[in-house]
Amino acid sequence: MSNTITQQSVNRSAAAEFDRLYTSLRRKEGRMYSDEELTLLPVINETHPYISEWRTRRNSCRALLSYIKQRSNILSIMEVGCGNGWLSARMANQVDAEVTGLDINTAELEQARRVFKKIPGLRFINGTINTEELADKKFDLILFAASIQYFQSLPGIINTCFEHLTLQGEIHIMDSPFYTGNEKEAARQRTADHYKKMGFPEMAAHYFHHSISDLDDFQYKILHHPHSWKNKLSIKKNPFYWIAIKNRYS
Repeated sequence: MSNTITQQSVNRSAAAEFDRLYTSLRRKEGRMYSDEELTLLPVINETHPYISEWRTRRNSCRALLSYIKQRSNILSIMEVGCGNGWLSARMANQVDAEVTGLDINTAELEQARRVFKKIPGLRFINGTINTEELADKKFDLILFAASIQYFQSLPGIINTCFEHLTLQGEIHIMDSPFYTGNEKEAARQRTADHYKKMGFPEMAAHYFHHSISDLDDFQYKILHHPHSWKNKLSIKKNPFYWIAIKNRYS
């Protein structure tokens, strides 16, 4: 029992340190939004420094909502790493499903609760996927949108998610980079250089570079391939994979 308590304390301490670093970094990068801006996301002023990023997310959001609306069996959704909750709120507003946003980022989650408190069927949980509040919860869709890179082991987090999936449930990964083996080292160096330049070199230890090959043991489907001819010819190019992973029991 004492070992378990010690491990829980270590996990909480690590989560708190990541929360502190991540929030400070986002403020310096200009990624913390006003309540008014948050209500409009992913639509944002055309002069905003991250307008290109938000155009991509707007297109991803539309595609995701369309996917969910076409499937009557998706009645419960959890977004892991929901941040300020804009996407969770969009889903709760536009699809017939209960939506849970999960994050350890206290500042953004408090803002999400304040801004989106009137949306029915939407709740936010401050914690990790191992929080007791989720112990017996099952979801039809578990979503990682621009968040999977903050999990060290891709197979590890997917296997943990399986414990919270309904039998026909799916895990979706969107808006995050994946690399080939040859690309990883250069990507790691770019990440380290960026965080050092921003004054948060410690953040490099919390950002992980995954490959599609990390999914070899799972039943997955690529719903959007950034290197496909269709994407290359599109005026709405999306540089990220969209991956759907079936429950291991399906």
